[in-house]
Amino acid sequence: MICVSIGRSRHSAMIQGFRQLVQQGAELVELRVDWIQRRPDIGRLLRERPVPVVITCRRLQDKGKWFGTEEQRQAVLREAILAEADYVDIEEDIAASIPRYGRSKRIVSYHNFDETPADLEAIHQRMTACDPDIVKIVTTACSAADNFRMLQLVRNATVPTVGFCMGETGTISRLLCGRYGAPFTYAAADRTGHTAPGQLSFADMKDLYRYDNVTEATRLFGVIGDPIGHSLSPLLHNTAFKQIDFDGLYLPIRIPVGNVPEVLRTYQELGLEGVSVTIPHKHAALEFADVPDDQSQKIGAANTLVHKDGIWHATNTDFTAIIETLKSALAAANRSEDLAGKKVMILGAGGVARAAVAAMVQEKTEVLISNRSADRATALAAEFGCGTIPWDSRGSVECSILINGTSVGMHPGVQETPFDEQWLRSEMLVFDTVYVPENTRLLQEARAVGCPTAGGMEMFVRQAAVQFQLFTGHDPGISEMTATLRQALQERTPGA
Repeated sequence: MICVSIGRSRHSAMIQGFRQLVQQGAELVELRVDWIQRRPDIGRLLRERPVPVVITCRRLQDKGKWFGTEEQRQAVLREAILAEADYVDIEEDIAASIPRYGRSKRIVSYHNFDETPADLEAIHQRMTACDPDIVKIVTTACSAADNFRMLQLVRNATVPTVGFCMGETGTISRLLCGRYGAPFTYAAADRTGHTAPGQLSFADMKDLYRYDNVTEATRLFGVIGDPIGHSLSPLLHNTAFKQIDFDGLYLPIRIPVGNVPEVLRTYQELGLEGVSVTIPHKHAALEFADVPDDQSQKIGAANTLVHKDGIWHATNTDFTAIIETLKSALAAANRSEDLAGKKVMILGAGGVARAAVAAMVQEKTEVLISNRSADRATALAAEFGCGTIPWDSRGSVECSILINGTSVGMHPGVQETPFDEQWLRSEMLVFDTVYVPENTRLLQEARAVGCPTAGGMEMFVRQAAVQFQLFTGHDPGISEMTATLRQALQERTPGA
């Protein structure tokens, strides 16, 4: 079950938000009465409640907003108990001062906004002596081990225990605590109404991550990076799981630089079967893998890890996606899909450009690399046996295919282009790997002069689809994934 936290400054707004949450399917709601700017009217808030309610009044030292004295705050909690709120949240240190009464259940809570203490078990044991119906332990995750210890605590608890970690590193514990026996987890009313660090919205918990459907049989996958909150991969994969009725959960996993082996070994113990890899971990993922394939070794980076038969396998699906995207664009333009012998100019020398160079070398094209930093272009060209062209001279090259592997033109710099319109020729296929926005200035100008084009959205979806097949053995459907991504981008970057 998901307990949805709502904090509003006025009673009327709190009640209205409460009703809206129930209409959206909330089954348990936490009313953060410390947010109300005057003394809370508990009777008014609980009158005709449509679903069970948790009353919480958090003091300033616990990152709450209570404005009055501690005596007044405890009086509010006693009032909630007398009014028979379904649950009342009471901090451990005042539990003895707030007696049990009537049918209200006691949530005895502990919060730590700095760390996950080494003595979690001792803290839990201390709290079980406070006459709780539910123990709630919420700490801050500083490492993957903190999440692991917290989930094991929840699993081994003799008293029903809500336990998870805050912060972006702790997201995984919020999503998995029910799998380990927590009676519920917490979510924010919406994406802007967080009442604790790292809290996910109710809509995301319910619909995207399908929290209530996660069991011990649910297969676990994820995306690793730092930061990771912006990633669209959880949306793509979890939506595809739902569309094909696959019992899987795809998690956002934040890993600081240098911690890839430690974190993946830890989460392997939780049942993690595979991960997508994004910045800045693609090289570390290759080094971590027990069995890297030819594609990832050629590129020098892996964007996919799969745990199978006790070992980690690495590949790079950007490699395949680039080739398939180009061939699809050539076929749509009624041109030969055979890339061999074609002259390809690749702009950039970063991760995407590197994958493009490796893919084009395999396809036996003639590759030229152009990059603002000539040294990086020269180093990449030397590694793959390619030619280079100075950045200021890139418009003088006659090529069959132009691939933009830079971030030029990406939102919010949508008026920028890495290749001037005057240099475009209708014989040239233009492939822009940027996918936000979907129609970059480069692609718009290329179509205006009659060039066939390929976009970064198709490449992104194709690489994700290959990952999905490696993870699950199922085809997610390119068109379905594209529709999911396009809608998400329109919502996140309107007008981009």
